[in-house]
Amino acid sequence: MDPGSHTGLVGLFPLTPATPVVVDVAAAGAAGGGGAGGWCDRVYREAGGDLSKVPWAGRAHPCLVSWLNSEAPGRVRPGSRAIAVGCGLGDDVAELNQRGYDAIGVDISAAAIEWGRRRFPEMAHAMSVCDVLSVPSRYRHRFELVVSCDTLQSVEPRGRSAMAGAIGGLCGPRGLVVIVTAGRGEPGADGDGPPWPLTAGELLGLMAGSGFSPVSAVDDFEDDGRPPVRRLRGVFERA
Repeated sequence: MDPGSHTGLVGLFPLTPATPVVVDVAAAGAAGGGGAGGWCDRVYREAGGDLSKVPWAGRAHPCLVSWLNSEAPGRVRPGSRAIAVGCGLGDDVAELNQRGYDAIGVDISAAAIEWGRRRFPEMAHAMSVCDVLSVPSRYRHRFELVVSCDTLQSVEPRGRSAMAGAIGGLCGPRGLVVIVTAGRGEPGADGDGPPWPLTAGELLGLMAGSGFSPVSAVDDFEDDGRPPVRRLRGVFERA
C-alpha cells in the first residue's frame, strides 16, 4: 500500500492546529490525573529538530517490529485499519503503513505531531494531536490493530486504568491490541517517573479490567538498548 493513500481513514483525525496539552485523567472520569504529556512535549520542543536528543525516536519500536515480523502476518490481514497511540515522531505509523496496513497515529504532544509531519510529509494527514482519553465516540471500536508502545509506562499509576480502557476502546470487535511497556519483576512502591514500569500481572490486570484477555503469555525480556531495558509485550483480544 502507498503510505500516502490511507483510503479508509482519510479525514478520521483532521489536521487541527497543534496546541500543547497534557493528559487529564480526571477529565476522563477517573479518580485522579497524571501522565507525561507535558514532559514529552517539552522534550520534543527542546530537542530543536535534533533526533539524537529524543532517545526513543528515529526508528520504529524494535519490540513492535519483531512482533510484526513474527506474529502479525498470521493475525492481522493486509489493509487492516491500524492506529499507533502515542505515535511520537511517526516511526511506528510509517512502519505500519510500509507493511500494508491502513495506519494513522495520534499523540498528545503537539510538538511531536508537528515534527512528525515534517519527517513524513506523505503521511502528514495521518498524524494528529489527540488525547486518547477523550477521542470522539465515532473513533471507538474502529481499528483492527491498536498499537501502544511505551504509553502506559508514561502514565502515573493512578491513571493507568483510564489509559488502558481508552486504548482498548479503539479496538474493533475482532481486533488486537499490542502493548509494549517497560517491565519490572515484582510489584512494589512506585518511584518517581516517568517511566513507571509494570509487572506482567499489572499489565494483565489492566487489560482484563478493560475487557481484554491475552492471546498468549506476556513476553518478558530485555531489549537491545544500551544498557538493555526490561520490556513487556502483550497482545490482547476482547474477552
